Amino acid sequence: MKKILVALATAGLGLSGALTASPATAGTGNNPPGHTPPAAPQWAQCEDLPEGIDCASIAVPLDYSRPRGKTIKIAITRKKATDTAHYQGAILFNPGGPGGSGRAYPVVMQTRLGAALAAQYDLIGFDPRGVGASEPALSCDPHFFDPVRPDYLPSTWAEEAAWVKKMQGYSKACDTAHGELLRHMTTVDAAKDMDEIRKALGQAQISYVGYSYGTYLGATYATLFPSKVRRLVLDSIVNPERVWYGANLDQNQAFEVRAKDFFAWIAAYDATYHLGTDGATVEKAYYAARAKLKAAPAEGRVGPDELDDTFLSGGYLKSRWPLLANALSKYAAGDSAPLVTAYGTYGDSSGDDNSFAVYSAVECSDARWPRDWNTWHRDWWQSYRTAPFLTWGNAWFNAQCQSWPVRGGQPAPINGKAIKNALFFQDTKDAATPYQGGVVMHKLFPSSRLVVMDGGGNHGLTGRGNACVDDIWKAYLLDGTLPASKPGPDVHCAPFPDPVPPAAALRTTGTPDDDWVPGEH
Repeated sequence: MKKILVALATAGLGLSGALTASPATAGTGNNPPGHTPPAAPQWAQCEDLPEGIDCASIAVPLDYSRPRGKTIKIAITRKKATDTAHYQGAILFNPGGPGGSGRAYPVVMQTRLGAALAAQYDLIGFDPRGVGASEPALSCDPHFFDPVRPDYLPSTWAEEAAWVKKMQGYSKACDTAHGELLRHMTTVDAAKDMDEIRKALGQAQISYVGYSYGTYLGATYATLFPSKVRRLVLDSIVNPERVWYGANLDQNQAFEVRAKDFFAWIAAYDATYHLGTDGATVEKAYYAARAKLKAAPAEGRVGPDELDDTFLSGGYLKSRWPLLANALSKYAAGDSAPLVTAYGTYGDSSGDDNSFAVYSAVECSDARWPRDWNTWHRDWWQSYRTAPFLTWGNAWFNAQCQSWPVRGGQPAPINGKAIKNALFFQDTKDAATPYQGGVVMHKLFPSSRLVVMDGGGNHGLTGRGNACVDDIWKAYLLDGTLPASKPGPDVHCAPFPDPVPPAAALRTTGTPDDDWVPGEH
């Protein structure tokens, strides 16, 4: 799903684990015939992460149908529990993507959980197969995103055909570089890797927190290995009934709503930004800037595509709005430096296509995609008529799937009936994973609780300082407490407030949120 970098299985038998504070760690189970469980990790202080964060890797089968065959390596990290009196076992984190690196999440989660709760768990981060420090790491064309690229919006059939050819070239490059690995990059493969991590850690069960695509990965794991799930948190939820072609079309409409919210917010502060006193006028200013950048890219780096990628980030977290509004305002006034800086913060993926390569490998092979470009042409032009902000950028972020060397089949069904305790979070105006995903997943996990933030528009709710959300989240991870079950959403939380422009908005470039990762999906 477009730029969610800051997006699976047959029903199993058994129940989720009891909510005891001291989980058993003996026995791992679920070993397929001929498969040897992975060896215990050989931990060592990570060279690129803070003191106290350990690194290791485990070997997993490339092809789970051939458990004695070739292996690949999954990179894992750990912040070891220090409160042994209240030890709660291992908790795994996935930030989304597919293609997002989770190695730094033991650092991130110490802050989000708070020191006391974090100390009760072994905090486990990992890079899914193909990602980052895992081996091999996928890369097909490291310069694929180098600026300035051809305009996402094709003005002629020839320009559209040129983009199709460009994406077909990317598919071919991936097949040439990593053809064998591409055939084993589904979400089901990644979920099975998670269970290998569990076995290597010596844990009978694991807890899990997944964001965005990580919700689909977590739901897949829970479907495949329900008896191995202790606690399950899904935040900003993928609609499992729409993977992946339909999900991307849904995103176009949801991001259009958030773009209009952003333009209206700028208009409310016209005294600061001077771009218009109503959203429609500000929207015209944005598209005027886009046309100007097509004719003359800012500093030879920011053309129309780079503008789109930069401002897309505002659809994920509205805390980014002041920085983005200031960049647009300054550019309209003749100063391109803040815009180029904003691109470097939120839009620049040049020089590294690992996350995009993994994104492609997973989504293109997880599910069916139209192989006839005429279907895409019809569907995406129809989407563009009502959702111009994202549609064609999103089309080209996914068009490699039209010619991907691995043809996807039917997505493996999600079934959460065996999971007796799970906690889900969803914003009603989430653009990256629209609201319906939370509703559908809640139904597929009948014993789950759904906490809804009403109209905040943020992607990723837990651990960001909203007391309503965080009190529920932390209570659940502390002792398994769930809110009372109610028809529909079980809890409604008020949204994060809209940002207010800093007093020095026209003199600064703003301050980005502290956990943004460039290229986040």
